[in-house]
Formats: sequence, structure tokens, C-alpha cells
Amino acid sequence: MHTSTLVRLACVAVLLVGVSARADNTAGKVGATDERMFLQSASNGGLAEVELGKLAEQRGSNAAVKGFGARMVKDHGAANKELQTLAARKGVSFPARIDRKDEDLRERLSKLSGEAFDRAYIDAMMTDHQHDVAAFREASESASDADIREFAGRALPTLMEHLDEARRIQTAIEGGGAQGRRMQPPGTAYR
Repeated sequence: MHTSTLVRLACVAVLLVGVSARADNTAGKVGATDERMFLQSASNGGLAEVELGKLAEQRGSNAAVKGFGARMVKDHGAANKELQTLAARKGVSFPARIDRKDEDLRERLSKLSGEAFDRAYIDAMMTDHQHDVAAFREASESASDADIREFAGRALPTLMEHLDEARRIQTAIEGGGAQGRRMQPPGTAYR
């Protein structure tokens, strides 16, 4: 073999060993900014859903709002456990508490009661779940990390159910006082 060919092959070998070593050191870590931001946003949002759901159980006057809050605690609590494990595997820290924006919302909602609380809470859940559905759909379709795509794809149907349920509750609440208060809690059959 020619000397220049041997030198090139040696350089390629060194380069491949270096790339392989770097890949081994970052195995499982998420490097893409969009995917890291998705995990952080989903983590923050999941914590907020649980906190705000607990508040709805306490302060809501409408049985459907209280039931929706309980569902948020249950569904997002379970998803948070899975998300926390996934985030740890990907090298993304899971927050210990809700972020400042959600803290402000909780503070504002905690000062409300009755129908004012019900309307403000459901409006916030509508906005939040519209954002969540869009973000999880995007991640389920285009995340380069297969674990993130799979997690987002599994969570998406539940988030879509949450959005539909919030929309039904919002429509009933806006439909008027007594009718909104008589609305059945989530998960019960409508007759």
C-alpha cells in the first residue's frame, strides 16, 4: 500500500474511535435542543396539572370541574412518574416544583371560588391542553429520539381526551349557572 493511503486509513481509524468513544459517553442522553425543551416543558406542565387539579378538587363548585381536577391528579401523576424516569435516562433534570408561570396561575386561581374559579380553571385547562396536544403530536411525529417519540405517542390520546373533556365542561359552564352545576362528573355515563 502507498504511504499516503496508510496515513489516511490511520486518520479515519482514529476519527472513528473518537466518535465511538463520544457516543458511548453520551449513550441515552438527549442532545437535541428541541427534545430537551420538550422533556423540560412536559415535566413542568405535568407537575402543574397535578397541583392545579388538587386545587380544583378543593375550590371547584361544579362536580364536573372537581372530577376533572381529580382526573388531572390521577392521569398526570401517573405520566409524571414515567416522564421522570425517561428524563433521568436522557440526562434531563425533572423539576422539584412548578415553575414561576404556573405558580402565578395557582396563586391567581386560589383567590377565586365558586363559578369564577370553575370558569378560570377550565379556561386555563383548555389553553394548556391545546398547547400540550400540539407539542405531544409534534414530538410523537418528529422527535429523533425513539423513546421520546414513543412516550409522546402514548400520552397523546389521553391529552386529547382531556382537551375534549375540558371543552365539554367549558361549554356546559358557559351555558348557564344551574345547567352547568348539574353536569355530571367525568367518567359517568350521560343519559
